[in-house]
Amino acid sequence: MGIKTYNPYTPSRRNMTGSDFAEVTKKVPEKSLCTSLKKNAGRNNQGKITVRHHGGGNRRKYRIIDFKRYKDGIPATVIGIEYDPNRTANIALICYADGEKSYIIAPEGLTDGMKVMNGANAEVRVGNCLPLSEIPVGAQVHNIELHPGKGGQLVRSAGNSAQLMAKEGKYATLRLPSGEMRMVPLVCRATVGIVGNVDHSLIKIGKAGRKRHMGIRPTVRGSVMNPNDHPHGGGEGKTGIGRPGPSTPWGKPALGLKTRKAKKASDKLIVRRRDGRAIK
Repeated sequence: MGIKTYNPYTPSRRNMTGSDFAEVTKKVPEKSLCTSLKKNAGRNNQGKITVRHHGGGNRRKYRIIDFKRYKDGIPATVIGIEYDPNRTANIALICYADGEKSYIIAPEGLTDGMKVMNGANAEVRVGNCLPLSEIPVGAQVHNIELHPGKGGQLVRSAGNSAQLMAKEGKYATLRLPSGEMRMVPLVCRATVGIVGNVDHSLIKIGKAGRKRHMGIRPTVRGSVMNPNDHPHGGGEGKTGIGRPGPSTPWGKPALGLKTRKAKKASDKLIVRRRDGRAIK
């Protein structure tokens, strides 16, 4: 999918870019696969803000995506590629031979009329979902399961893919987009190909209002606040933060603090972290 620019008839338009939606072939979503999406503006059941900078935004319907792909042995035809406001990737509406419809994440190169299939007997081609044991080493995959039957959890955003590096014993070794090398059980499923909408990361928002349409509220720097509102606040003009390192509004260390548990269960499955260090 390409990137389009706009004529600069306002200052904000000068640096704004957007997707040309060249991949999108279907405009109206499948009504039976849509559900309402409740907004909570980052608040919990007590009405307290637990996630900052959430609120507002355009109304959306949630598209029910089939991340599991466990309908085996039945070919499905791609009806159309659609835009999904809830994710960076596009989605594809497929119809199985028995008449059932579902949404899947649209990989790069999937077009209307193509056939896709799930299961161990499916061909290794773009859009097909197979167990990792049936996918050849070196292949690019996405929508990867971590636990059999749970559905794809890894590599689902636009333009991303993981590479199958090796198969040994009960595990396959994958190189994830972050650079991390991780082992995943061979019985887990993955979809062949790269997630579509690869140019998404090149889009320039251009103006503040466009962020508000996405449901993202303004982020205010701590250094411009008062000292009773943020540890970085106060002072006459621009001053240092007055601390050994940057802090959150609640005084906890920020920017670089390691929050991963020291003995997390999945440590034994990580061969190499994204920073190049091996897990001990």
